[in-house]
Amino acid sequence: MDNYSYLSNADPKALEALYQQFKNDPNSIDEGWKKFFEGFEFAQTEYSMLPDGQASSTAQTTTGTNTVSDKEVQVRNLIHAYRTRAHLRSKTNPVRERKDRKPILDLADFNLSESDLDTQFISGEELGIGKAPLRKIIETLKYIYEGTVGFEYMYVRDPEKLKWLREKIEKDALSFKPSHAQRERILSKLNEAVVFENFLHTKYLGQKRFSLEGGETTIAALDAIINKGAELGVKEVMIGMAHRGRLNVLANIMGKTYEQIFSEFEGNSTPDLTMGDGDVKYHMGFSSQITAVNGEKVELKLAPNPSHLEAVNPVVEGFVRAKGDEEYNRDRSKILPILIHGDAAVAAQGIVYEVTQMGNLEGYNTGGTIHFVINNQVGFTTDFDDARSSIYCTDVAKIIDAPVLHVNGDDPEAVVFCVQFATEYRQKFGEDIFVDMVCYRRHGHNESDEPKFTQPSLYNVISKHPNPREVYNKQLIEKGEIEAALAKKLDKEFRALLQDRLNLVKQKPLPYIYQPLEEEWRNLRRSKPEDFEQSPETGISNDTLKKVADALTTIPKGFKPLKQIEKQLKQRKDMFFKEKSLNWAAGELLAYGSLLLDGKKVRLTGQDVQRGTFSHRHAVLHDANTNEAYNSLNHLGADNKFEIYNSLLSEFGVMGFEFGYAMANPNALTLWEGQFGDFANGAQVMVDQFISCSETKWQRMNGMVLLLPHGYEGQGPEHSNARPERYLQLSAEYNMVVANITTPANFFHALRRQLTWEFRKPLVVMSPKSLLRHPKVVSPVEDFTSGRFQEVIGDDYATAKSVKRVLLCSGKIYYDLLERQEADKRKDVAIVRVEQIQPFPTNQVNEILSQYKGAEVFWVQEEPENMGYWSFILRAYKDKVLTLISRKASASPATGYAKVHAAEQEKLVDQAFAKN
Repeated sequence: MDNYSYLSNADPKALEALYQQFKNDPNSIDEGWKKFFEGFEFAQTEYSMLPDGQASSTAQTTTGTNTVSDKEVQVRNLIHAYRTRAHLRSKTNPVRERKDRKPILDLADFNLSESDLDTQFISGEELGIGKAPLRKIIETLKYIYEGTVGFEYMYVRDPEKLKWLREKIEKDALSFKPSHAQRERILSKLNEAVVFENFLHTKYLGQKRFSLEGGETTIAALDAIINKGAELGVKEVMIGMAHRGRLNVLANIMGKTYEQIFSEFEGNSTPDLTMGDGDVKYHMGFSSQITAVNGEKVELKLAPNPSHLEAVNPVVEGFVRAKGDEEYNRDRSKILPILIHGDAAVAAQGIVYEVTQMGNLEGYNTGGTIHFVINNQVGFTTDFDDARSSIYCTDVAKIIDAPVLHVNGDDPEAVVFCVQFATEYRQKFGEDIFVDMVCYRRHGHNESDEPKFTQPSLYNVISKHPNPREVYNKQLIEKGEIEAALAKKLDKEFRALLQDRLNLVKQKPLPYIYQPLEEEWRNLRRSKPEDFEQSPETGISNDTLKKVADALTTIPKGFKPLKQIEKQLKQRKDMFFKEKSLNWAAGELLAYGSLLLDGKKVRLTGQDVQRGTFSHRHAVLHDANTNEAYNSLNHLGADNKFEIYNSLLSEFGVMGFEFGYAMANPNALTLWEGQFGDFANGAQVMVDQFISCSETKWQRMNGMVLLLPHGYEGQGPEHSNARPERYLQLSAEYNMVVANITTPANFFHALRRQLTWEFRKPLVVMSPKSLLRHPKVVSPVEDFTSGRFQEVIGDDYATAKSVKRVLLCSGKIYYDLLERQEADKRKDVAIVRVEQIQPFPTNQVNEILSQYKGAEVFWVQEEPENMGYWSFILRAYKDKVLTLISRKASASPATGYAKVHAAEQEKLVDQAFAKN
């Protein structure tokens, strides 16, 4: 029931008194009435129905020369109801009758009757029709709100946007009439889409292509978005979509040659396997440049996407953010993200919610996204009744007040109106908007699937239903807009063109001009095995170190930090200028600051990264009195700012966003930090489908860094293990680096190495927790001004000739072993730290072990036997006999009892130092 339906029973005199009270003091009345008077009726229309612009009565009373009857109040309520709920009646479904959603729009719902239709003359000025009989007003409302577009927008709370939306809907919708040329273009794009699908279906019967049949109007829609965007200043468009319709988009929007597409279908394509394994034809990405109708050049990108449907969404947003930052000087209006969803996926996939929540956040805003839903009404085999609880698949839009336009896919002109509307909204307000194109899927989930198994009645209708081109063609011929002969000519010409392509008549691909960031990627090279034998030099100058140190230890005049921060700042200053020895946080921030001074970008996001989960980083300080933020590394005098954002409480979405950012810019150190390492479990799809296989599967290098706090300190199963075995299991072909680092200087060099290498690799760091403040986890300043990343660190304490046992280990367990080694003065036991597990530094380890002739070699880890590094070490180190010391195999990563943990840890160390 609408909030204002109670007006139908209101006493006009009481209503008048309430309005006068509102005028005297808006806050003195009920919030519902206040909203009514402010925005929904009286203020919405600006009381334009009265000559002097001042509504003074809602009853049959007079003030001066003006009267407002109770009938007029009811009509206003009716108009408001149409704006709010008529989308529930709109004719958006091309193949099914709409369910009765109880829109409450009948005359009786407003104390009106049939007799009022021709007897009541009401001002319809707000609808653009002046004073008119009620019948005319209702006809106008029906035309606007009950046609093939359902407008959902009245929940938008911003008055400026609401006013713009209403005027756009009620004025432009009435006057929208494409020109002859525009209609011919719409038909041409439909023709291309339909014939392309029909041709493939005929020539490659039974092959999977995830056709667009039933939703071909998508091609006309994307064409309209791109051209409208170009008209409004868009220079680049980035599209993310799953597989349905992807080949059609590649051919008819992106300009991929038909030759390439047909060659892949014929199985004749011979990819450059030096770039990896690739993926199926309907997953790969593509880049091109086109000329819009207005003559402007537009860059087009289609992001690669696996079968995880909506997984590409944050990748697109991160990519767009990076391009906007670097190539468009943060002018978000110049690059437009379009996310194409399926109805079942947009309603059910949690990543959609995460990305929608990002939309207006400072760290993730991309200037608004156009969400286009290809609403097939069936998800694989599941009817929408079983696929969601909400009425619409797009109801997630309401969390950010994004308008939704539901439109019938069999009405291409309405679809074009909606997407042009959406493009204008995005460019004007810089926020998200959704277009839900209700269509159908002519075949099953793929072309060899039988949909009648689960939807026999629906597919009986679909099998007889003409395609969108036929529907539109018939409409135009009946209107006399385009002769039948022209339609037949377009069809014949395009079929001939497709046959030429299949006959290998060469289609000349458009030359591609690389953008500046793309040239940067092209200047990089692919890695070689020998690149991992020794890291490049990554030390910095004393001058750079001093500049960063000054920035990290100086606060502005008048800035009042908390007492704890004052203490930390003093300690930080002492580390840099007195002790000349840096802890983990200082070494990390020094890496970031030095990269900024090198002209690189640094972007770090994650939950609470500004101070750090363990209150160690304090990259951003807050004034104790004003809460004003102070980002120390933004005061280096570098060209770039230190982009560090506390993220929303998301892993999947944020990790994907940062992967996209890193994919766009090779000169940005892009990091995501988990509060605890196993929080990355929630983003495993992103690790599996993008990070670990970016180079081999998607043919895209990526230098993203994951910081995953890891180590057994008795904090229980959820806060101990970052699951290093998962990343190691995904490791092959030098696809990424997995490390567990034990010194601040080595971490510093690992971060700088990411942008020093002549190639890019993802870096996964099992980062510390207790080691952040461990007194031994410090590095002298000279280790930062010279040197390189150390893949392996040998033992300086043991006496080589007397060593009978060598303990290979990685990460925090080293300090537990070191404590026992020093306490017991065990010079006969050497501890060797493997700082980089993948790629495994075999030659370096062998060189160190060669010092200890005849010694037993153990692998020591604090993780259970079935977790951690052990299985990977066995594969990577086949030529050595190793013995494992670890916790027993376990289903849980760690015990939840502190005393049990302490006992287990002590037992590990005892075993490691047991005398032969």
